[in-house]
Amino acid sequence: MTAIFTPKVITANALLEGDVVYLTPHDTWTRRLEDADVLTDEADTQIRLIDASARAGEAVGVYLADVDAQADGPQPTHFREAFRMRGPSNYFHGKQSEVL
Repeated sequence: MTAIFTPKVITANALLEGDVVYLTPHDTWTRRLEDADVLTDEADTQIRLIDASARAGEAVGVYLADVDAQADGPQPTHFREAFRMRGPSNYFHGKQSEVL
């Protein structure tokens, strides 16, 4: 039985800063999940993933992350992705201080 393809975003880490980044509909990287391209076609997703992975001078560790496509933008469906969005967990700084 074939698994149902669920909405996904392409994510990685920015090469120089290490920040979490997401691929936009314009094939640029953004640090905002709400600007990410929500992919719903499996074949298109695989092609975009291959293309994004080839851009090693911009981002590393490229992979697909499941999301819940909502009216206000995609939301992570897994704890790992929600954790990555917030940044380091040792104390409030950077992205964590801005989320509250």
